[in-house]
Amino acid sequence: MGLVVLALASAALATGAGGAHGATADGGTGGTGGKHGYSMRTDARFAPPGAFVASAAVTYDTRLVPAGSWIEVGQRSAERGGTTVKLRVTGLKAGHEYGAHVHRKPCGADPAAAGGHYQHRPSTDPADVNAGNEVWLDFTADSRGAGGASARHDWNFRFGEAASVVLHSAPGSSGARLACFSVPFGWAA
Repeated sequence: MGLVVLALASAALATGAGGAHGATADGGTGGTGGKHGYSMRTDARFAPPGAFVASAAVTYDTRLVPAGSWIEVGQRSAERGGTTVKLRVTGLKAGHEYGAHVHRKPCGADPAAAGGHYQHRPSTDPADVNAGNEVWLDFTADSRGAGGASARHDWNFRFGEAASVVLHSAPGSSGARLACFSVPFGWAA
């Protein structure tokens, strides 16, 4: 039994099943919001839905987001202050322009599982779908398929309302959902 657990753990590490690194909040209680802010960094390797070794990062289009490509997301939120979200990726299609946004729900086998974009001021008005009211992390993959982006806002996430980053086929407010990464976003009081 111990060898089976060890083998599964090794397989998860080898495929980059992901995990949070340095998540701190409220004096280091890890994963909860608090009076001292919130900081985390997490990464994973993309795998198709139903892969033998599950991953927090799911690719729906292996042409633009190949299995095994890598994603890292970090967040820093200050007490009663702003939030910065950073994104880094490698192994994507070189030269492609990607849209990337924080979404409200975790990833699933169905691209729609992540729900809509997180909005600071929730709205159904199309005018509120913008980089000031949402977290947009659009980027263009370089000649090696690497890219990155950062977004800073003067607001924090609300408890339990930000759960993933979705990569889209085009920058801006739309584009097909190519891949999704479930992220342990936090909040600060």
